[in-house]
Amino acid sequence: MPGKNAPPPLLYADSSRSADVLYFGRVNVPDAFISFRLGRKKYAVVSALEFGRVRKTSDFDVVLPLEPYQKRARSLWTQRQVGAAEVIYLLAKDFRQTRFTVPADFPAGIYEKLYELGLNVTVAEGALFPEREIKRPAEAAAIREGNRCAALGFAAAERILRACRIQGRTLRHRGRVVTSEMLKFAIEVACLEAGAVSSDTIVAGGDQACDPHERGSGPLRPHELIIIDIFPRVTASGYHGDMTRTFLRGRASEAQQALVSAVRAAQLAALKSIRANVNGRDVHGRVLEVFAARGFETKHTPKGSVGFFHGTGHGLGLDVHELPRVSGAVDYRLLKGAVTTVEPGLYYPGLGGCRIEDVVQVTSGAPKPLSRYHYQWEL
Repeated sequence: MPGKNAPPPLLYADSSRSADVLYFGRVNVPDAFISFRLGRKKYAVVSALEFGRVRKTSDFDVVLPLEPYQKRARSLWTQRQVGAAEVIYLLAKDFRQTRFTVPADFPAGIYEKLYELGLNVTVAEGALFPEREIKRPAEAAAIREGNRCAALGFAAAERILRACRIQGRTLRHRGRVVTSEMLKFAIEVACLEAGAVSSDTIVAGGDQACDPHERGSGPLRPHELIIIDIFPRVTASGYHGDMTRTFLRGRASEAQQALVSAVRAAQLAALKSIRANVNGRDVHGRVLEVFAARGFETKHTPKGSVGFFHGTGHGLGLDVHELPRVSGAVDYRLLKGAVTTVEPGLYYPGLGGCRIEDVVQVTSGAPKPLSRYHYQWEL
């Protein structure tokens, strides 16, 4: 994590793939570009294609045209193909800057060239912008909007599940077999219509749901648990929602009812323990206590794991997974204003999987909900 005396930040990436770039400049630029901070001013260097728009709509204090720097670089390095590294070198020379801090995902090829050109480039240990962890009111509102879009996705999937007919081992909707792909399509259309893009949506039923990141495919079966995990990115802001619900079309067994009840109880216990300065490991421990008290064991075997074998939560914002961490693997104290998911789950092949996920903002008291959708799961 950069300290107060760390070299100024330098980035080279596009805002679609780099949350740091989007956070830094608050502007969508689809191609990689140079940005950095000197003192209190933020600088961007962009092509003529982006120059006018970035000047008008971004948070950058100074926007410089790329082409003059490219021309200078070509005149200096006549025997090589010039690129971002040479432009960064000239910028550093103009601003009398010899040191920069870059994020861990900074392009290795450019890093190597900058080293060869004599610039001192330090890779940040941890987050380049640790302040991203604390969400301002506008950011919390943007995350809430992402979860509103996710809720519309759940409603679209639920409408199909409620309307479908059970025929033996098959669910049918308007004469078609209900599949994971059918529900994902309905979810993603609903999110698009709401102004968000839902990529890699999870709709996994039966034993498929016992692998938490299995996206799901093929027919969904009656009387089986179906995990639906929706994490859309709002197009206007770049912030994500992230919610999970578990459904079952048909009649649940007593074992399935016990499984879902345990997961919901564990989530409520975790939510009750979240507040500023609490260690995420302790929140995770509350989930483990609930599962143990209800007789749900976690086992790790050569064929895979069963029970509860992932973290309780993770930070959410411009990235789907960011700080903080709520798990048994790390000591991490929750900061006031941080946003985290709370998503315990249980997974047993033959019985099925259940995960319930919501999003909250950490306060000095009870956490502030940033997601909302009902918990009626047996349809």
